[in-house]
Amino acid sequence: MRSTWCGLALIMLSLCLPACARSEGGLWVSKERLARLPVEGAAWDRLRKTARGDVRNPDLSNKDDRTNVVVLAKALVYARTGEPALREDVVSACRAAMGTEGGTTLALGRELAAYVIAADLVSLSAGDDRAFRGWLSAIAREEIGGRTLVSTHEGRPNNWGTHAGASRIAVAAYLGDRRELERAARVFRGWLGDLGAYAGFAFREDWWQADPATPRGVNPRGARKQGHSIDGVLPDDQRRGGPFRWPPPRENYVYEALQGALAQAVLLDRAGYKEVWDWGDRAMLRAFRWLHEQARFPAEGDDTWKPHVVNHFYGTSFPAPIPSRPGKNVGFSDWTHAGSPGASRQGIE
Repeated sequence: MRSTWCGLALIMLSLCLPACARSEGGLWVSKERLARLPVEGAAWDRLRKTARGDVRNPDLSNKDDRTNVVVLAKALVYARTGEPALREDVVSACRAAMGTEGGTTLALGRELAAYVIAADLVSLSAGDDRAFRGWLSAIAREEIGGRTLVSTHEGRPNNWGTHAGASRIAVAAYLGDRRELERAARVFRGWLGDLGAYAGFAFREDWWQADPATPRGVNPRGARKQGHSIDGVLPDDQRRGGPFRWPPPRENYVYEALQGALAQAVLLDRAGYKEVWDWGDRAMLRAFRWLHEQARFPAEGDDTWKPHVVNHFYGTSFPAPIPSRPGKNVGFSDWTHAGSPGASRQGIE
């Protein structure tokens, strides 16, 4: 009788846990998929080479610190190979990163997500996990330069906000905070164009907005201006190239914003929001298509990890270099998300 009661209790407990806490594991990619990924080829070689980097001095206050993606590389290689030295490096880096935040929320937004994903990949010890969770539980609302990750995500409809959103979502997913995840998802959905979900952003110059009276983070399907397509434009980052003109300026801030936006989408997808790729009338896909077809501006440099993600989830064929370079916040998708276009949208993980 006692064993039956315990079994029923465990079932009830599992039903009460957030969906993200009951998943098969993996904030960024499932353990099952990782176990099947190849340990050869250009993408793997670049990942392993990056994983040899030094991670002794992480700095969350430095928006250009590359330690975060090196930590992520170590965690990914460890998750595939089980090499203990790599796990030790990740654990030490996560310990050292705590308390280094400062400067701006842009820096924290860019830097933090990779550490959270890495910690999830290596499974911290009980003591380290307790300390890490305690720190994370306050960081999204820690005031830095007059802002927090939350206020930046909810107020800035540009690269600041998208990076802040990615780290906010990573933290919420790691902590299993379903309420915070739901709020962050609504904000992201609003940024993608669903003003009924969220519309609290503070936009600046409206030069590239489809409708200045109802500004959006991503212009709606079919939007045109002076006879030209602006369907998929990110107006609050494209404005950095100046007032509307044609041909459109190849504004790199748009790709910077998409680094954070794509990270948000992948993290939300893993947390159970599989429909994220359809939000905003497939806004993420339309943003990439505009860059390629209208701006004639394919991803390059540290943006080359992104077309692999887009191709994977949408089944498209945007140019996707191998090996790619990691971005400011995440990367190595030429290994983690290569092949099987659209597979995860079909429930294949």
